[in-house]
Amino acid sequence: MQQIKHGGRRPRPSSAPTIIAAMLCVVALVAAGTAWWMLRPQQKDALEHLAQPQSSSSTLNRDKAPTPKSQEHQKAAGDSPAAKASRAIATMSLDERAGQLIMAPMFAGGNPADLSALISTRHVGSVVLIGNWNNGTAAAKTAADALQSYAPSGNQLIVSTDQEGGQVQHLKGSGFDTMPSAVAQGQMSADTLRSSAKTWGGQLKQAGINVDLAPVLGTVQVKRSSNAPIGALNRDFGLDSNGNAQHGIAFVEGMRDAGVGATVKHYPGLGAVTGNTDFTTEGILDTTTTLDDEEIGAFNTTIKQAKPAMVMMSLATYQRIDSSAPAAFSSKIIDGTLRGSVGYDGVVISDSLSAAAVSGIATKDLGVRLVDAGGDLACIGDTSYVTPILDGIIARAQSDPAFAKKVTASATRVMTLKYQMGLAK
Repeated sequence: MQQIKHGGRRPRPSSAPTIIAAMLCVVALVAAGTAWWMLRPQQKDALEHLAQPQSSSSTLNRDKAPTPKSQEHQKAAGDSPAAKASRAIATMSLDERAGQLIMAPMFAGGNPADLSALISTRHVGSVVLIGNWNNGTAAAKTAADALQSYAPSGNQLIVSTDQEGGQVQHLKGSGFDTMPSAVAQGQMSADTLRSSAKTWGGQLKQAGINVDLAPVLGTVQVKRSSNAPIGALNRDFGLDSNGNAQHGIAFVEGMRDAGVGATVKHYPGLGAVTGNTDFTTEGILDTTTTLDDEEIGAFNTTIKQAKPAMVMMSLATYQRIDSSAPAAFSSKIIDGTLRGSVGYDGVVISDSLSAAAVSGIATKDLGVRLVDAGGDLACIGDTSYVTPILDGIIARAQSDPAFAKKVTASATRVMTLKYQMGLAK
């Protein structure tokens, strides 16, 4: 608002111009008063607001009332999944926060009740269905529902599985299509693959699965038959980096169309190693991949454009990026590259921490190393590993305030995903 300041010498009362000016001033004052009276029903409150002192030192902020649009924006920000997650985490104990960083295994033929204590008492927040689930969508849904019954109603589980296609399809039987291998999916057009992924995602949704640990985005750099984790099993799309990215985007978006989150894996790629990290410590040193390599490029393009629910970290070591640790334990790769350069702020999940590739590391330290590097969710393929990994995270957080902050940040990202997916409220 502009304010008019009066000053200068007082004119003589006897001058004619002064009389005319005075008359004009009276007319102006009458008009202003009339305008004020007319404005009162609509604007009085707003004008009175402007007259009140404001807490901000900014003149602009003092003189400008919040508009309905800005108030709506503030309300929307407060209602965002990230804001809700922050509020939820603020009410959680350390044990509850740490539990959100664990994905425990549920094996085909097992009893969901075996995980009840881990979920209800230890606050484990995610489960992965693994093994040969061959009894169709109904049986998987029964198991998923039982698992969810052990979790708080306002903080349900992330329930995932490896449903890639071909040799890696854990859920089969009535209600599930037999999915073609990823190489065969790579021969589809991107539009066809997105449509197919929506169908496969819908089947997962019916079975109570809300996250698919797929697709694989490795670009095979060596002879396919010698690339044990990917090429030999036809788990990749079989294309170049650009083709793999476009099909990865289609798969992620198709799953999202069905209401299921997707997970691109295994960052920054297993296409240049010969050993399978699940089963061996040999042949899992990548000596060629760099940060500007085409293989990591397929991941980065997919992540930026499709924004998957999760990114799964490889357990291989990348000599030309960070030779000191497997990718899942590398702050340079997770915090520096994936979160920093690429800008991904979603959930970072490990490949199975019960895999042979990391068998030389104390079990209690596995989750600690993941979270310390910037990761969030410890995927575990052996039930006996769950408690030691969880206890290790809690013990480190109790003794190290800086690490405790990382636990909070990771748990917030996991909870943000849950709010985004409607699993938390």
